Parts: sequence; C-alpha cells; structure tokens
Amino acid sequence: EWDVKSDILPLPRKKKPSKKNSGSKCVISMHSRTTTTIQDPKNPEHRKTFTFDLAYWSHDGFQKDKDGVFISVDPSSQFASQKDIFHDLGRGILDSAWQGYNATLLAYGQTGSGKSYSMVGFGANKGIIPNVCEELFQAIEKREGNQEYQVTFSMLEIYNEQIRDLLSKTKKPERLKVREDQQLGFYVDGLKSVPCENYAQIERLMEQGTKIRTTASTNMNASSSRSHMVITIQFKQVFLDRDLTKQSSINLVDLAGSERQKSSGSEGDRLREGSRVNLSLTNLGIVISALADAAMGKKVLHIPYRDSVLTKLLQPALGGNSRTTLIAAISPADICYEETLSTLRYAERYGYEYLLSLVALSCKHVSFFQDSCTQWVGGWGRGPGEELPACLLADQSLGQQTGQVTWAHQLEQAREEWQQQYLAIAQERQMMETFPHLLNVNEDPQLTGVLKYFIQAGSCDAGRAASNAIPLLGLGISDKHASFTNLDGKVTVTPHSKCNVVVNGVPITTTTKLQHLDRVILGSSSAYLYIGFPSERGSEDLNRFDYDFFQLERAAVEGVSMDKLGAVSHGDGMADPSVLAVFQDYVKLMPLVAEANQMGEELEKGLRMELKVKNLASSDSRGYDLQKEVMVKVTNQRTQEVWIWSKAKFINRKFLMEELYQRFLEGEDSHVAQEDDPFWDPVEAVHLGSAHVWLQPLAHCMKLEEQVEFLSCDGTEEATLHVHVTPCSPAGQACSEEDVVIDTAELLGKRMDFQIGLVRCLGIKWLKEGAERGVQMGYRMYDLSSTFYTKPVWKIVNPQIEETVQFTALNASQDFLNYLQTNALIVDLWGLQEGCAQLSCSQPDLMVTSEGHVMVDTKKISTTSDQTSELYMKLLKLEQETEQLRNVNRALREENVLLRQALEKVGSPQQGERHPASVSPQGASRAENDRPAPPAASSDRELANALKVFYQSMNTARGRFLRLRHYKPPEDDRMLRPFVYQQSQRLRDVGELLDRSLQRLRSDVARIAKEKRACLLHPQQHRWAKGSPQVCEERT
Repeated sequence: EWDVKSDILPLPRKKKPSKKNSGSKCVISMHSRTTTTIQDPKNPEHRKTFTFDLAYWSHDGFQKDKDGVFISVDPSSQFASQKDIFHDLGRGILDSAWQGYNATLLAYGQTGSGKSYSMVGFGANKGIIPNVCEELFQAIEKREGNQEYQVTFSMLEIYNEQIRDLLSKTKKPERLKVREDQQLGFYVDGLKSVPCENYAQIERLMEQGTKIRTTASTNMNASSSRSHMVITIQFKQVFLDRDLTKQSSINLVDLAGSERQKSSGSEGDRLREGSRVNLSLTNLGIVISALADAAMGKKVLHIPYRDSVLTKLLQPALGGNSRTTLIAAISPADICYEETLSTLRYAERYGYEYLLSLVALSCKHVSFFQDSCTQWVGGWGRGPGEELPACLLADQSLGQQTGQVTWAHQLEQAREEWQQQYLAIAQERQMMETFPHLLNVNEDPQLTGVLKYFIQAGSCDAGRAASNAIPLLGLGISDKHASFTNLDGKVTVTPHSKCNVVVNGVPITTTTKLQHLDRVILGSSSAYLYIGFPSERGSEDLNRFDYDFFQLERAAVEGVSMDKLGAVSHGDGMADPSVLAVFQDYVKLMPLVAEANQMGEELEKGLRMELKVKNLASSDSRGYDLQKEVMVKVTNQRTQEVWIWSKAKFINRKFLMEELYQRFLEGEDSHVAQEDDPFWDPVEAVHLGSAHVWLQPLAHCMKLEEQVEFLSCDGTEEATLHVHVTPCSPAGQACSEEDVVIDTAELLGKRMDFQIGLVRCLGIKWLKEGAERGVQMGYRMYDLSSTFYTKPVWKIVNPQIEETVQFTALNASQDFLNYLQTNALIVDLWGLQEGCAQLSCSQPDLMVTSEGHVMVDTKKISTTSDQTSELYMKLLKLEQETEQLRNVNRALREENVLLRQALEKVGSPQQGERHPASVSPQGASRAENDRPAPPAASSDRELANALKVFYQSMNTARGRFLRLRHYKPPEDDRMLRPFVYQQSQRLRDVGELLDRSLQRLRSDVARIAKEKRACLLHPQQHRWAKGSPQVCEERT
C-alpha cells in the first residue's frame, strides 16, 4: 500500500477562460494515459516527452450539462472530468484511510494552472477535497452499528512562514507555532480541529475557512497564490466490540504558485529573494532532491525538513510514512512554456526518484505492521528504537491537550457552534434576497463572492474605522473612505475627500448612482461587484465578472489595449502570442503597481511607479518590431531620480515592500538601512530612446547627412540628432561624386573606409526635466561586440557632440554589403543622473588598422593562430602598398585631365580659323581621331546623382511612414473620424512623395539612356552638338 504517484493535469484555466481564444497556442499533447509531450513554441521540432503514473487531459473536448458540470463531448473525447480524477486518486486516498494508513495529496503548479480547481473545484465541478469528504461520510453511513467513526477537520494557511488558523473566529488570529514531540513528531500548537458528523458540516467549515482566508489576504495585502493551504482530516475508527482503534490522517495540500524565478522572482536584483514568501516551496524542492539522491545511492548527510514550516508538517508524508500523491497542474498555453516545462521536470523527478526510496521502506513498515497488529488490543508496547506504525499515529493537530476530552463532549460543543452558524447562514441568505449588496471579487476564483456587505436603507459609511457599517480593510482604504446611500429605490456612492473610488473602470469624485452589476474598486485594488435590488436582478452569469474583467476594464479606460501594444493579426485571425503575453502581464501588474504606490505613500517614500512597455514603438536595425516586455518606471518625486525595473525585479521588490509594510501596520519599527530598503536603488543610466540611421547610401559610396529623431519606448520624441555617415579614403578625406558606385558588387572584396560622426543633439527632454542630469550616446557597428559611447554632456539641452569614428573594412564581404543596404545604425540615447557611473566602451577585442581605424567585417581574418596573424600583417602591408598605388594613379589621372584641358585650349583657335568646307571628310575624321577626346560629363555620374536624390527622398518617406505608427486613435469616439481623415492624409502624402521620387528617377534614367543611345548612334553629331564638345562613353 505504500505508494507515491505523480499525475499531470492540463486543466481548463478557470482564471482565464478566454486564453484559448485570444491568440495562445496549445503546446501540450497526450498520446496515452501516462505520457505528456511538450513542444517548444520557438522551435517546433524540439519536443520532450515525460512519463507519469497518470496523465489527464482537461483542456478541451468538454461541455456543460444542465447542472453546470463539465462532461465529455462524446465517448471518443479524452477529456477527464473531476469525477474521473477522483475515481483514480480520491478513492485510493480513502482506501488508505480505511486501512489505517496516512494519505497525502499535494497539488503543485504555476499560479492559474488549475491547482485549486483540482483540489477544491469551482461551482458544480467539485474537486478532490469535497469528493473525498462526501464519499467518506457516505461510506460511514453504510457501516455496521458496532463501530464508532470520529472525523475531525482542520484548515490552516502558511504564508511568509507564518501559520494562520482558518477556522479561528478571533478578529485577529494569533500566529501559531510548530512544536515537536518525541512521540507525535511535529504538530501545530493551538490549531483548532472541529468534529464533524456529516459532509454538510465540512462544506460549512470550508466556506468559513475560505472567508477568513479572503479577509486575511485583503488585510495582509497578500495574494492567495503565494500561500499554502493545508486541510487535515483526522479519521479514527473505534471497534467497540474488540476495543480496537485505527487512526489515519489525510493531508490535502494546495501549494503556492510555482512560478519560475525568471518570470516572478529576483532575477537581476541586488536585493535577492530576502522574502520568506517562497521559502517553504523552495525548501520542499530541496528536500525532494535530497531524498531522490539518497534513493539513487548517493551519500546524503542531511535532509533539511526543519528549514521550513511546510516540510516540518509534511515530514511523515515525504519521509515514507504515508501514501503520497503529487498532482502537477500545467497550462497548455505557449506563453507559459517555460513554467510548464519546469513543472513537468519537477514532477518527473518527484515521481521516478521517489518510488525508489519508498519501495525499500515499504517492506520494513508493512512487515512490522503485520507483526504488531495482532498484539494490539486496547494498547500496545513498543521496544526501544522501533518506529510508530502509520495506523497508530496520534492526532498531531490536537497535540496532547485534548487527550482527556471524550468524543461525545467534543461533539456536544461542536453542535452548539453549528446551531449558531446555521442561524447566521439563514439570516445572511434572507438579507441577500432583500437588500442590495457588494460581493468581493478576488484574484483567486475560490475566494470570490465570499464576503458580502449589505447596503440597508439610509446611509452607511465604509472604511477602516470599526464604527463603520461596512468595515473594510486593505491598501488605500481610509478610516472614512466612502458613503453608500440606499434611498427611494436608488443606491449611490460618494467618495470622502480624496479617497480612491472607481466605478466601471472610471475614477469618480462626486456622488454616483450604482446600477445592478456595476464594478466598484475601493482603495488600490479592493474589487466588489454591486448586486442591485431584487427587482433589478435577472438570471445573469456572475462568473464572467471575475478579477480579470475588472482589470481589463480599468486598462481600457486608461487606454491600454492589444491594438496599442501592436498586436498583429495573422492570417488565421490569431493575435501575436508575444503581444498577448505582454498585454496579460500589463493587466496583471496594474493592481500590483497601484498597491506598491499606496504602500510607498503610507510609508512616506516619495516614489511614483508607473507601468511602461519596453520596445512598444522600437524596432531593430532592419525595421522589425523588437520583443516587447513590461517594465516599471520608478521616479523619486523629491530628487527626480529614476529607475527602470523589470517585471521580475518589481515583483520581488513588492514581496519585500509587503513585509516592510506589515511591520508598519503592526506598529513595529519599519525603518531600514538604505541598502536594505526595497523602495531604493543606486542611480544608474536610463535608456531614453533610439534613433535609426539607414546605411543604404554608404553601400554606394554616397555621403549621408540628416537629422533623425530619438524615439522613446512608447514612441514619443525625446530629442533630435544631427549625424553624418561619410565614405572616405584611408587618410580620412571624403569621397567625391566620382567615387559613387551604382552596382554594389564593385565594392566586393575591396577596402571600404567610412566615418560616423555625431554632430549635435537638439531639444533633449531629459535635460529639461532635471537640472542635475546628463546624456551619452552609444552605437554598435555591424559585427563589433563593443558599443561606442560619446563623452558625457551635463546640463546642456542642445549639446554639441562633434565626435567621429572612422571604420575600415579591408575586404568588404557580401554579408557586409547586404547589411549596409538593408540595415540601419541604431544610436541609443542614455540619461545620466548625478552619482551614476558614466558608460564606457571596453575595447579589448577591437582590431585596428595601421592608421588607427577600427576594423569591421573581420570574420575572415579574426583568428588566434600565429600563421593567420602573420598573413594578416602581410595583408595589411599589401593593402598599404595598394593604397599608395591608388594615390599615384589618382595623381596621374588629375595630371592627365590638366593635359587634356591644355590641348583643348591649344587646338581651339586653329579650328576657328579653318573653313569647314575646305577640309575633306577623311581629313576631318583623321584630325578628330588623332586629337585627344575633350572632357565630358559622365553618364554614370549623372545616374549616381539621380540615385542620390532618390535615396534622400526614400529616407524622408521612410521616416514619415515610421512616424505613422506612433499616432494612436483617440479615446473619444467623436474624434475618431477626424483622426482617420488625418491618417489618410498622411498616408496620401507619403504615397505622393514616393510617386514623385519614382517618377523623377524614371525621368532621369530615361533622359540619361536617351542621351547615351543618341551618342552611340550618332557620335559625330552628338560630339559637337550645341557648340560644346562631349564625349560618348563606351561603358554601359
């Protein structure tokens, strides 16, 4: 009977039911009841298969019956219902309990993947816990009358290594402690354990515990997804005719969310996970790892059960004194791939390695049980060093305090409490049918609708003060926060002073009438659904008004939407998964940022945090959109210091902020040293924006000089940069128009020199907003790993930069030429703050020419062997000699031109004195051929000039087109028509500019081709046309 199982459930995500239809793709497949395959969304060919005891598919293939229960669409569907899961797992737990063995069920997985759905269920779809309890009492009713069955129920929560009794009725529950007894092992001192006679009582206890959990999570500002819930059912069988007792303990554990550190931890944070929020879950993994190593024969000196509260309480289950089952709930969505893969690896290690250790233990314990059970009548003796068998384990939750209390007395006390609860429940139901009220809406669906605040006739205040008719706790809730008035069949809400009240996503400042199903947010994130008078109610589905509905509504009012984030619909109508993930992160972080701002305000930190989307309007060097991600901009309103935190860093900091804030609420000293303050960071350089300088003219040896805009992450203009990119000689002399090439293939394998010069930056907003600020600019060229930074400039809004770097490609490769034609040079603008280190370029791997110029396109020559280094030096020498020959050739060409001009001047007078009729055609032809050809305007040069004009026009059009993306539709529908008209006009202007540029290029090319054709067909006539000599070029 000793067994460990690991089971996988890709469940319907009750938290986000729309995810399947909003752009995500399924990356999980199950081809049998024991295997699970996951596909990498970035590399579809990469798949990994895991094997478990059972694998359940609950993602699709289901429908609702008339009672709201999910059932299979047809017999061929592989959908596993809650009943199927209970049949395979729950019945095994019950069988162990009846036989006197302990049983433990752990639910592990990412937040929102379906752990609570599996354990508790939702609505009509009951989970394993209620099904186990219901089945247990049904079996008890069918048993013989000469046996007594005693069932006690306890429910606790572990948050931040503190234990909270979820059945305690005290207004401020005490923090319970874990104690150790030599016989009992670890137990929770003072934990309330309630005797139960039927399943209905357990249902009431779970509702009561859920209510306390909801209130506590609001008071502590702690999400239920970061806490562990442990339900313990003590089951004792007393055989009256034989004076024999069997006792077992059923532990049902809903673990905290198992998000990976990268997505919700402390990655890149100087304050690493100092919070104890995830200590229990982390230590559980360490314990499992140590046990797995021991099972494989490795030497393990210590298994750290004592390092966390959770592992202390679960030591019997983890150490082999229990039948243990792990349910690993996973999300099938591609945007959760990393978390899902991590969960699968965890479950695989747990199931495979653990079975090895428990099989060895089973023989010892089972044989001991068989030997001991025959002697056990009324009591038993135990030899020194012998272990207590599973069926004799005492009630750990009760400790030794209730040993003298009879079961009949416990039941009598419980019945009195039950009677009071039944009266309270009946009164609450009657009030729900009579009065309008507020229902709480929680991030955890299990905690939604638990709290009800009734708005009776007249006026009632809501707030922190105990005297209020509606006592509210939570971040941003004032003593007198708002007033609700029920008068003449209408309910209104009026905020007090500057208290935050939001109705249907819109902040209000005056008295507002509430309609049935209005959404109300009080303080930072306390969400409530307003239920109107009975006459207003219908058969609405309240489940659609979940926590995400509130946040999406709020985001829409603030102008945040999928369209704004740049979701591009593919041909299949699906949104971009990466944009979908960013949008969901944004919506998820909105209430967290509001809570962090409120904590900072109450702690007088003087900070303001706001959500931003990194790379919202940014593109890479080829113009493609960059990967977007959510970040948090933090501004110190006193010093104007700015920090940019990643999502992971912010979430980690918020954990630490909550701990500090809780100390503040409890009256403890909340002062911490600056280096330990989660609201503070050392100042650092801040990325302000990027500018794109397109390098296509450089591929034709044409100079580019223009002004480009620095655009911030959200597309606003931060500054303007004056930049030039100039092709030049090795000596730094700018190339002339004669060096322009039409076909870039002419540059293949040749040396290319060019200069990048940052001249001036204009109108820097960063410097306008703060006096003690500076800026630097940086860029990276082609294949160079180093970034080139300008010198820092402080306090000057329009600084003169005047910094130029010369680059050299000794043998221009085709890849480099392609790069110049299709890519842009990205120049980044960085904001400096007083006290932060300036950015510098580390250039240990840079290669330079003999002239000191930076070399690019060095893939073919950048090796470490001595032979290649020697060849490289020879190549440099040959290149220098070649350049000298080029200089001599250039000088000779110039001298040749001067000689031609001199000969032309000498020949012109003689030609004027001679009469044309006296010269024979043959003589004229000979004279013509003997004389050097006069200088001419090259058709290639004219074509190059035409191309230069065309490229300049194209750059202008490209800039206008990119700016079109930054214009966002107005929130006011009345302004939508003018906006569409303006956008159409802008598109029309860009189109006209492109048409004019193409038309001019066609015209220039046609003219040049016509002149060249005429020159080739009539060289004599064309040569002396219009009284000015011209030369017909032989090249095409």
